[in-house]
Amino acid sequence: MALLLLSYLAGVLTIATPCILPVLPLVAAGWGNAPWRRGTPLLLGLALSFAVTASLAAVAGEGVVVATRDGRLVALALLALFGLSLLWPVLARRLTTPLGAAGGVLAAWAERRGGVAASLLLGVAIGLIWAPCTGPVLGVVLTAAALNGPGIGTTLALAAYGLGAATALAIGMAGGGRLLAVLKRTTRFDGSIRRALGVAVLAGVALAAWPQVGARLPSLPTDALESRLLAVFGGTAHAAALEPILSGPLAALPVAPSWINTPPLTAADLKGKVVLVNFWTYSCINCLRVLPHVRTWAAQYRDQGLVVVGIHTPEFAFEKDRANVTQAASTLAVTYPVVQDNDFRLWRAFDNNAWPALYLIDAQGRIRYRAVGEGAYARTEQAIRQVLAETPVATAPAGDPMSVTIAGTQVAADEADLASPETYVGYAEGARYAGPDAIVHDAVVPYRPAPALSLNHWGLAGNWAVGAEYATLDQPSGRIAFRFHARDLHLVLAPGADGRPIRFRIRVDGAAPGAGHGADVDAEGLGTVRDARLYQLVRQAGPVADHTFEIEFLDAGVRAYAFTFG
Repeated sequence: MALLLLSYLAGVLTIATPCILPVLPLVAAGWGNAPWRRGTPLLLGLALSFAVTASLAAVAGEGVVVATRDGRLVALALLALFGLSLLWPVLARRLTTPLGAAGGVLAAWAERRGGVAASLLLGVAIGLIWAPCTGPVLGVVLTAAALNGPGIGTTLALAAYGLGAATALAIGMAGGGRLLAVLKRTTRFDGSIRRALGVAVLAGVALAAWPQVGARLPSLPTDALESRLLAVFGGTAHAAALEPILSGPLAALPVAPSWINTPPLTAADLKGKVVLVNFWTYSCINCLRVLPHVRTWAAQYRDQGLVVVGIHTPEFAFEKDRANVTQAASTLAVTYPVVQDNDFRLWRAFDNNAWPALYLIDAQGRIRYRAVGEGAYARTEQAIRQVLAETPVATAPAGDPMSVTIAGTQVAADEADLASPETYVGYAEGARYAGPDAIVHDAVVPYRPAPALSLNHWGLAGNWAVGAEYATLDQPSGRIAFRFHARDLHLVLAPGADGRPIRFRIRVDGAAPGAGHGADVDAEGLGTVRDARLYQLVRQAGPVADHTFEIEFLDAGVRAYAFTFG
């Protein structure tokens, strides 16, 4: 009973979390003036789809996770269709016939503004979006499910959680319904209200599709409240039913949805172990330089009881793709478990704020050591050996630390002679652009080359569309120039939407790089963009000085993200 009450209260608190925001305009739009015919089926569908999704994610394999993810994408598409139909009723009528079953039902429902089945369908779709909105209490419940499999206790706890969230949403829906009724009695602009709801629905869908935006929204301290609830109920009977439980940020790991190199790790896999967590993303040059050390520690101390987990939290959109991360892990010889953190949930659980970051966690779940950025490798390894030596179930490390093999982009930067900072090409974080033509956002325009560049400034030439995250070349022979001072120059690049390779040529001070070429070009400066990743274009062997770098793309479609140096 205590666990059911705890789960119910945690569900009620869900209303204050940022990831619930996309749901609010959707449920408000689905309430109307007939709560028992519209709102109640919507809530039932939401709770049902959430419970099923959460249960399967906890006890099933990767196939179910993929299916759930794909179902969420379908749900987002259907809800976007619903929002558009609220904006343009004529569109709803026209979509009914060609879209067939799924789209037709939803569009027709939007046109009729009613129907129990349609409300239930909308609730199921919302539940698929809302399922990731969890906190520490639900993490405990799902961990127990992952450990012990489905059972009546887990089922009832999930049902109580869903009921708590449905209660909070029902209150909000009822208030929203009353507000809409008042507005309809006091204004003649029913169409304006409908369109406002349509805009709110589409905004909610957009927020759900890009959860890292929601992750940065302010929220009430629900995780802290849930942790207090766990402390209050900690001595009750539910504790024995849910053992073994992980404490601290590690508790979020067993319910993470997507793992690489391993089946999903469970609480049993991690409890009582010394765990080294590495936050990274595969196109980050600083993360790449840390990897050789993490790989070495994983190999040397595995038999002594160390578990290394890489948490891949993406910076760019292409780093969310599972296939890209899997390929990068293979290319970079990352063989230890890697979990994808596309929604920044684990990032928030650790209160992390940088790439790369290392967290050493002892057998009691306490964070004993934290290192941010590159360097301090000897101190980090000493911390690993010390914590392993203190752990009763681990074998004390024997022998001297292993030597670390480093090559290519993973060679440490020449910090003594590095005077160029990371520089983004997209306008959201771009800086020090020095071309004669102003950057135009999200439109293809011609750019003229800068006649001269001062240190750490850059310019475009050719027809480019500069977006928030990257710039896209619209025609062949587009160029980017950068005046830099560093041993190494890298550029994060990706092929176009069609995936076709993009040929390029680089020059340093107007000439082929020769012996100063990077790993991804030859001595003539020629290379090809085949994958979305970081490309090493310059590695100078001689004295470092100011140089002007220029890259010319011989094919259209390339996406340029960010320069980094070493």
